[in-house]
Amino acid sequence: MLIDLQEDFLSTPGLARRRAGLLAAVHWWVGQARRHGAPVVEVRTVLPRDPATWALNMRDDDSPVALEGTDGAGPVSELADVDTILVTKRRDDAFLDTELLEVLRAHDVDRLLLAGVATQACVAMTAASAYAHDFRVSLAGGAVASDDDHAHQEALRWLAEEYRQDVREPREGWPTA
Repeated sequence: MLIDLQEDFLSTPGLARRRAGLLAAVHWWVGQARRHGAPVVEVRTVLPRDPATWALNMRDDDSPVALEGTDGAGPVSELADVDTILVTKRRDDAFLDTELLEVLRAHDVDRLLLAGVATQACVAMTAASAYAHDFRVSLAGGAVASDDDHAHQEALRWLAEEYRQDVREPREGWPTA
């Protein structure tokens, strides 16, 4: 599952520095998914222009991201060749008020490998929600990132300790257990 790999998110200074390596890792993991016959689901944040629909912090700061119809809401150009099942969301948790659960069930998915940004926000919220929906979750090493290194590490620690969600390194290959 690819989370928020969109121009608005990857244009921030910290993620812009990580962009090439992050997207190279994403491509490697997508290749692994294809080799194992797994579907690749892309989850994008797309917000209507109406501020009443934005998350509280965006309303408070009057700073929405990924507004419908803007280039920033689109996928990064480096993933243009990746065939995915697209799910759109409005909140950090990709399961909240979306068809994600139905899509995963329709494809007989029982475990998830998450890639994307930001680790401490949309990735962590989706990972925790996936646990609540009885999915086994791993995080794709090299393919999850944040602008904030400390928050990134703390989120990974929290997911590992609280939900037994490990980071799979590329050399370990595709998660099977």
